Amino acid sequence: MQKEAVKPKSIQDYPMILTAKDIAEILRVSKPTAYELMRRTDFPLLPFEGRIRRVRRDEFFQWLARKSQNNTTA
Repeated sequence: MQKEAVKPKSIQDYPMILTAKDIAEILRVSKPTAYELMRRTDFPLLPFEGRIRRVRRDEFFQWLARKSQNNTTA
């Protein structure tokens, strides 16, 4: 029996608010690495009290696109 190929998720497949687990899945990194990324000052983190780390899906993908453009033009 042949195994079906897993279709990659599209942006719309993710929830409106992303967690570190979502970020780790999207970037294919570990959760600790996702948390480290989310501590960056330029990361579009939502303003929650305490240790809660969340980001709006669309803002995250816009931020990621800007970072990708900066890396390719450097």
